[in-house]
Amino acid sequence: MAIIKILFFADIVGKPGRFILSQYCKPLKEKFGADYVIANVENAAGGFGITPEMVRKVFTYGVDCQTSGNHIWDRQEILKYIDEQPKLLRPANFPPGVPGSGVLIDDINGIKIGILNLMGRTYMKEIDCPFRTADRELRKIREVTGIVIIDFHAEVTSEKQALLYYLDGKASAIIGTHTHVQTADEIVSERGTAYISDVGMTGPHDSIIGMDKVPSLDRFLTGMPKRFTCATDDLKISGAVVTIDTDDGGAEAIERFRIDYTGEKPEESEIKGT
Repeated sequence: MAIIKILFFADIVGKPGRFILSQYCKPLKEKFGADYVIANVENAAGGFGITPEMVRKVFTYGVDCQTSGNHIWDRQEILKYIDEQPKLLRPANFPPGVPGSGVLIDDINGIKIGILNLMGRTYMKEIDCPFRTADRELRKIREVTGIVIIDFHAEVTSEKQALLYYLDGKASAIIGTHTHVQTADEIVSERGTAYISDVGMTGPHDSIIGMDKVPSLDRFLTGMPKRFTCATDDLKISGAVVTIDTDDGGAEAIERFRIDYTGEKPEESEIKGT
């Protein structure tokens, strides 16, 4: 049995998140023996959107594919650029006519891999059905490869779990993003689909989901609009590693991680656990 390992980094938040990713991406790829790296980058620009310059920098850190979600359009300059960069994905269930693509077929040393980006609808923007979009896109992807990684960017756990049961055995992994809080429910189903409700956040954890606590608290207390700024302290890098059988595309294992930034190359003791 031949295997590949996919390293998925949780939502990158602001300059602190980009910094820790730049320091730890390649060392963690080496430590885990990963063959391919995916990162969700929709919050990379101060917590809201991403710019073309940042996309280019993230690729130099060792990331192979960048996914996103509801904040992908927050920076207007990305509208043209996303058509020029096929390895920057937006949710595939945006309506027809939207710039960019939600699907990438890539190659790992001759092995084809499919990445599908989807967004939930519960408490999110109005958008096409992620379940029916997944049906349509998976039919096309599986004509090329049985190895499929899905970034499901959604608010509620129930919608994420529902997608797992709907696509069980049809995808190698369904990785939940968006809430910025890592869950402890990683599994590999009997049909070979790896799943976690949310891989968490890469960035400042002394915060409210990456933002400075004071304006966030003020908005909850007063209901008044506030200008959010990215926090800066307690940097952590979060994500998951999925091991996949290349023969049938089924997952063999999924391991989540959350690592404190120390300024030193990650050691084995730092990687295990959360």
